[in-house]
Amino acid sequence: MLSSAIDLARIQFAANISFHILFPTITIALAWMLLYFKLRFHWSGDAGWKSAYGFWVKVFALTFALGVVSGITMSFQFGTNWPGFMETVGNVAGPLLAYEVLTAFFLEATFLGIMLFGASRVSERLHTVSTLMVAVGTSLSAYWILALNTWMQHPMGFEMIDGQAHVTDWKAILFNQSLSFRLLHMLLASGLTAAFLVAGLSAWRRLRGHGDSSVVLGLRSGVFLAALLIPLQVLVGDLHGLDTLERQPAKIAAIEANWETGTRRPLYLFAVPDAETRSNRFPIAIPGGASLVLTHDVDGELRGLNEFGEDHPPVAPVFFAFRVMVGVGLLMWLLSWISAWRLICGSVLAPWMSWSLVAMTFSGWVATLAGWYVTEIGRQPWLVTGVLRTANAASDVTSASLVLTLALYLSLYVLLLLAYITTLFYLAEKQGRHAEPDPGELNPASPGGTA
Repeated sequence: MLSSAIDLARIQFAANISFHILFPTITIALAWMLLYFKLRFHWSGDAGWKSAYGFWVKVFALTFALGVVSGITMSFQFGTNWPGFMETVGNVAGPLLAYEVLTAFFLEATFLGIMLFGASRVSERLHTVSTLMVAVGTSLSAYWILALNTWMQHPMGFEMIDGQAHVTDWKAILFNQSLSFRLLHMLLASGLTAAFLVAGLSAWRRLRGHGDSSVVLGLRSGVFLAALLIPLQVLVGDLHGLDTLERQPAKIAAIEANWETGTRRPLYLFAVPDAETRSNRFPIAIPGGASLVLTHDVDGELRGLNEFGEDHPPVAPVFFAFRVMVGVGLLMWLLSWISAWRLICGSVLAPWMSWSLVAMTFSGWVATLAGWYVTEIGRQPWLVTGVLRTANAASDVTSASLVLTLALYLSLYVLLLLAYITTLFYLAEKQGRHAEPDPGELNPASPGGTA
């Protein structure tokens, strides 16, 4: 019964954080895109950039609101379902969460009102500064949260006294060696998520006959941003993988479904990991590929799951989640580069390209969630690696109570998610529907030309 209750508590927290992370993943980068739209309007005087800002700031406001509400709900579970977490590592986690509120959230809250409602009430310069401060706040928030998560993955700068973690070196925590990789990886993921949201929704508006030049500018901005960020994400992902191999080898072994320690380990493009037989069924593999990718040497040695006994994560969820993340990333790379090339050449996007962008509107969510599952499930059975096991942090809440609250959470989240997506497409359909075609459409090679 206890194991069942722990599993339900984990599923409930996973559902909460999965819903919550969708919205900061958009707002972190979308805030910077709004600043870009704002600056382009100042530099060019093109009203299309101002119109683009006006539309996407509404999307930002809606997304930000859902992120705040879902974040508050998620934080309750530290006390209700996981009291052992704060009891054991609260001296580390508490200050980091407090710093996030006192710096990032207060900064966002202070300037958000000016950004959303002050365009006609304050000077253009102050309004631009407010947009900048909101963008800084969203990124600062990501830093504090990832500082805590990185410490949970690779704890350092503390000592255990009477079963509680006490900080001995805040510098080691705030500048954890793994933090730079995780922070860059997350910021780039946010950039790609926002880029495909902007490109996809703009493509939808074009297909629906919107003639506003802001639609074209938004589409071009989203496509070019995605095309720029995706190779950077691959590079940072590789560096992040090398760091994880050093600090969390069991996670890497699960990602690769590598059961035995050895050299020239295969890279499984597909397989069905079998925990009972500790083998992979239906494998499609590249010989030596995993060793080459992870050690940059085809003869490199990789530690297998056999070295960790039972102290390793469940293999199948980590294995498949990683491949979903990589697969979506490859689709992003292919579509963004093809679309960017067409736009650079001054050509009109073929209908299939536009519809592909629409289909990929929320692809960033899929990749981000898959990557997040790799990170979090890959840490099991530890809540804080080497310090606190997940089972030791759970409360004694009954399975019946958890089933009820989980059902309520899931029902509410499905409704809110459907309402959010429906509202986005409603806003896209409503704004600028009868606008006159942009003169630049007559010349596809012009900066505001047809996309």
